[in-house]
Amino acid sequence: MMNQTYNNTDSCQLKAELQFYLFPVVYCLVMILGLPANLGALWFFFRNRKQRTSSDVLIVNLTVADTSFLCSLPFRIHYHLQGNVWRLGKAACLFSGIAFHVNIYVSVLFMTSICVDRYMATVHPIVYLCLRNTCYTVIVSTAIWFLCALGVLLLILGAPNGQDTKCIQNNMYSDLGLYGNLCVLSVSLMLSAVILVCYPLVARRITHIRSDSANKARRIIYAIVAITLLCFLPYSTVRLLHFLYRVRYIESCAWADAFYKARSVTMALLSLNSCLDPLIYYFSRNQAKWSWPRLSWLQPKPVLPGSGTAETDGRTTVDISLRC
Repeated sequence: MMNQTYNNTDSCQLKAELQFYLFPVVYCLVMILGLPANLGALWFFFRNRKQRTSSDVLIVNLTVADTSFLCSLPFRIHYHLQGNVWRLGKAACLFSGIAFHVNIYVSVLFMTSICVDRYMATVHPIVYLCLRNTCYTVIVSTAIWFLCALGVLLLILGAPNGQDTKCIQNNMYSDLGLYGNLCVLSVSLMLSAVILVCYPLVARRITHIRSDSANKARRIIYAIVAITLLCFLPYSTVRLLHFLYRVRYIESCAWADAFYKARSVTMALLSLNSCLDPLIYYFSRNQAKWSWPRLSWLQPKPVLPGSGTAETDGRTTVDISLRC
């Protein structure tokens, strides 16, 4: 028998019927659009090994997080089609939950790092040239994954036990789950505020700079701000309101039901970031680099010595020696 309500407290019954129809449709669309885009970005990254930059390392980590989330969507689709009853075991539940939370917080952290990287490359190019070694971004990436792992660990340890048919739920019932959610909510909102307040100012600061690096930085910053406004900020804001209800700062059942429905809509919007994040990689590359190969295994790839261009696969690829 399908569970038609989500029993939140003794006094309020929050209906979850919207999730049964909204999430499967949105998640299927996200998978169809997002998987090819992210796999294509990874393919381009590993194909151009000699042309990697520090920002590429950050972007590929973002792409890996998105791909993991997309691979977990079939489990979530099955869960919601079953009326929010989990029938796939604890291992699949753990993978689905970790992939979801990792996608949220790793994405925000890496997008913030990418904006900082682009700002340094454009406004402080001398300092950036000293720090552009990919070793620094590998260290930053490792630190981000470590911080995210700690946050996810808090959420997992605070999850309620003994609910074999429930998986994708808020784990705010225990004190550890409460503090874990408070920590990750605070970090998410703070980073979203940094992106929305600081980086438009950064884009304005580099508007007068006429260079490929500046244009690239502006495109990346505008893309990240748009993704934050559409996907992350609505979810974090509504989740904060839902959190206040969970800790009894808001006691109205009518408001609680409105927050719960809004949370479902913002979760659907949040999943769209996996489709939009590949745009960051696209904007970080030169457009000439994004022509798909045509029978490359059948055609020779001559390179003219001393030339600034190389003819490959019937197309011209511009070779830019200094890329930021």
